[in-house]
Amino acid sequence: MKLNTLKGVGPKTAERLHSVGVYTVEDVLFHLPFRYQDRTRIVNVADLRPGDQAVVEGTIVSSQIRFGRKRQLEVVLDDGSGLMLLKFFHFSNAQKDNLQADCKLRCYGEVKLFNRKLMMVHPEYNVPKENISVVAETLTPVYPSTEGLQQHSWRALSAQALRVLQAEESIAELLPAALRKKYQLADIKQAISFVHRPPPDAEQALLEQGIHPMQQRLAFEELLAHQISLRQLRAKIQHYRAAACSVEEVKEVEGSQSYRERFLTQLPFSLTQAQQAAEQAVANDLAQTSPMMRLLQGDVGSGKTVVAALAALQVISHGYQVAIMAPTELLAEQHLEQFKTWFEPLGIQVAWLAGKLKVAERREMLEKIASGCAQLIVGTHALFQKSVEFFNLALVVIDEQHRFGVAQRQALRAKGIENDVYPHQFIMTATPIPRTLAMTVYADLDTSIIDELPPGRTPIKTVVVNNQRRREVIARVKTLCEQGGQVYWVCPLIEESELLDCEAAEITAQMLQKNLPGLKIGLVHGRMKAEQKQSIMQAFKHQEIAVLVATTVIEVGINVPNASLMVIENPERMGLAQLHQLRGRVGRGTKESHCVLLYQDPLSENARQRLTVMRESTDGFFIAEQDLKLRGPGEVMGTKQTGMQRLRIANIIRDRKLLPKVQTAAKELLQTHPENAEAIKRRWIGQKEEFSKV
Repeated sequence: MKLNTLKGVGPKTAERLHSVGVYTVEDVLFHLPFRYQDRTRIVNVADLRPGDQAVVEGTIVSSQIRFGRKRQLEVVLDDGSGLMLLKFFHFSNAQKDNLQADCKLRCYGEVKLFNRKLMMVHPEYNVPKENISVVAETLTPVYPSTEGLQQHSWRALSAQALRVLQAEESIAELLPAALRKKYQLADIKQAISFVHRPPPDAEQALLEQGIHPMQQRLAFEELLAHQISLRQLRAKIQHYRAAACSVEEVKEVEGSQSYRERFLTQLPFSLTQAQQAAEQAVANDLAQTSPMMRLLQGDVGSGKTVVAALAALQVISHGYQVAIMAPTELLAEQHLEQFKTWFEPLGIQVAWLAGKLKVAERREMLEKIASGCAQLIVGTHALFQKSVEFFNLALVVIDEQHRFGVAQRQALRAKGIENDVYPHQFIMTATPIPRTLAMTVYADLDTSIIDELPPGRTPIKTVVVNNQRRREVIARVKTLCEQGGQVYWVCPLIEESELLDCEAAEITAQMLQKNLPGLKIGLVHGRMKAEQKQSIMQAFKHQEIAVLVATTVIEVGINVPNASLMVIENPERMGLAQLHQLRGRVGRGTKESHCVLLYQDPLSENARQRLTVMRESTDGFFIAEQDLKLRGPGEVMGTKQTGMQRLRIANIIRDRKLLPKVQTAAKELLQTHPENAEAIKRRWIGQKEEFSKV
């Protein structure tokens, strides 16, 4: 049913509703409250405590405008049990005239204490009709909103939509009766009505936590929609064709060593058991005629790139091309350097494609890629620009995939589609993805985990230090550098401003140079040109620089085994995953390594918890789970990029116990009621599933 059938929805309101994904009356019903207010009873002022949210009713005993730094209207209300001060900082003349002495008033708001008096600031209020003391019959919902849509508008719309639901049965029950019985789930109509207008006796504590059975009924169906979408996507991928590349290589000279054998011989180390297991899984996938879709997770320095190299060799040995895409030029250049060292002795041509290439260089690279002369192509997002044509791309390797937008990953994949044959996809990340999140967001991918570090990597000790002890930290840096060590000093993330971050880094570098006059201090930040950054990083790598001051640009892609100390300023402003990534830059050699988290007082309870997790654990997966609990999935994964839609009522952390049931139900439903599965997906996801097709 169209929105304009609801009273009060004109073109402007419709446009605002569209901005939050509401296009029909059914969408209004699935735009769900995120909290509730209890306006079902009037509370005596004498019974109120600071922090309470309540309805009070009384008579105005005084009303006056006070002038100070801000003009304010102060109204004193008497309900017979006590006095309540009401303050308004923004008010019109009409409001001032309505709020006069002897006027009866009912208001709702949060109670505060001011000069030992109870007070409400900007309460919602109305003038009750004479002798009628009607209060709300249900708890009052509070909806997620957007600019220009007030709560009273949402309540009016949902009230109309609920009336339509009662009269016309406008919502179909899509979960079969047997499935509802099996998982003890309420009827959809009952759940929707309850969640929009809970009765006064509803358990408010359960509602506030989102765990009331009626909310869980809707959360179950929403998670089910996402699971169905991913299962269908996976089934679809299985029907695509891909180039099958067996482990047995096509050799030019019979009896010669394979690429794999020659590559492993030149490595100065043996593969760990976890690397071998990951390599075996990838090799099996590449031998299939359907495209590989595999995610490889592993902590910083666990050896994911070696597994990617072996996958690339398997594909190249069959005469196909491989593309490796990294999110930054710095990381892409690190890969280029590494793969050239590994592959050129094997006679494999490695090409490079990034935004900074000069016109002639770029033209030369494009020709090599299009002719098939270049077998391995390393680059940034420049790889999927229109002018790039591959000869026969059969494997796409994406590093730190969550840093790419969905459309970017789709564009690179599309480069390899020819005659309905798709490239294999191999995705690597050093940001461990919590199992609960992986089950929901990456259910279409097979997952391998490298959960052990190569021998020789030293554990990193983390200490949390107050900024007041900065001098001690600088003295520690001086001692270490004089003994031939090197230090990273990571500057604070001030706000989402690269310019301010860079200024902070410059000031810190000057401060350190002043305090450490005998040492060479280097500086890298996001506003530098790539060549400048690369040159400073190389100087640090070659031990020409003792202390490298940096913004978080060093989060990925630098390997300096001699650096054994990292100082991170203002760690309380960063996520745990990012702190863990940064910390992984040290501990790459044989020296005992330390990470100093230099925090600024006062710390919030949440920040204190996060720093404690960092101090006590170096397990990336445990840290990722804690990050998810403390910050939520959006911030951990950057969901705008992963394509994971904001959930309307489900919460991955809170509702993780539902996930195994949801997975079983999705499988059952797709087998027995495919039309219902399709309708559930449309109801909760609509057309947005395109975003998960990478």
